[in-house]
Amino acid sequence: MSVLVTGGAGYIGSHVVRLLQNRGEEVVVVDDFSTGLAERLGDATQIHLNLSSAEAIETLGDVMREYGVTSVIHLAARKQVGQSVEQPEQYYLQNIGGMANLLSAMRQNGVTRLVFSSSAATYGMPDVPAVTEDLDCRPINPYGETKLVGEWLAADAARAWGLRHANLRYFNVAGAGWPDLADTAVLNLVPIVFAALREGRAPKVFGDDYATPDGSCVRDYVHVLDLAEAHLAALDYLDTDEREHSTFNVGTGTGSSVFEVIDEIRRVTGQNFDIDVTPRRAGDPPFLCADVSRIENTLGWKAKNGLAEIIESAWAAIS
Repeated sequence: MSVLVTGGAGYIGSHVVRLLQNRGEEVVVVDDFSTGLAERLGDATQIHLNLSSAEAIETLGDVMREYGVTSVIHLAARKQVGQSVEQPEQYYLQNIGGMANLLSAMRQNGVTRLVFSSSAATYGMPDVPAVTEDLDCRPINPYGETKLVGEWLAADAARAWGLRHANLRYFNVAGAGWPDLADTAVLNLVPIVFAALREGRAPKVFGDDYATPDGSCVRDYVHVLDLAEAHLAALDYLDTDEREHSTFNVGTGTGSSVFEVIDEIRRVTGQNFDIDVTPRRAGDPPFLCADVSRIENTLGWKAKNGLAEIIESAWAAIS
């Protein structure tokens, strides 16, 4: 009996793997290791595989049978919004093709529980202060589109052959649960600022003229360890017979502006650095914050950490 975690060698996936290991689960990680790090995984079984490859269904089936896989947490995906605009076909191939292969292998081998790593990018640019899961999804880039189609795939599989699934729509993930699991990719605000400080550059901020209290974009930042715990809560939820909902926002319900994050980084690092304010990026919504009442009421999950803990843990992990 084991849990298969796709993308388990990545930043978020490795936190999920460690929590599963800490509660005594046998874990099998499937990853192409294009960005993931094997040293994050401890004694988890490692399978090197690109989910969108021609041999993926057969290989996944072999793995599921050999290791007695009973559930899957699916995180493997391309996830750079800008890159998805430039290379949409690659995002559909990897994110949708890979998930279709995974679901095919699950169906053929009687594996019926799936926790799917979705994204707040499915919402697009909502004009409400806090988005609920019932809001119409209108993604504005191929990355968000592929995550929404992934949710549709899971729902179709549920109708076709009884898949039990939970979609977790992540908001802005940051922090570190353990120092060796730091976010090493320089793709999100906090590691981008840290990288600029290391290189002696002023961090860039895109836009200071939004209709927000301080003019910068507001986002809902969730600690990666809290997010990882949400995956375990969702996995346990799939064992229950009464499952009213299948999609859950994962955030704190509290927004922080880019300038507030910058100020917190200044406090934690003790560095009073300048910033380089540049024009807005196309497609950045002014405000994106989660309504988290559904996940709190249904899964009993609630974020334990705020912005201070996020920045402190992220800085400690690289210091």
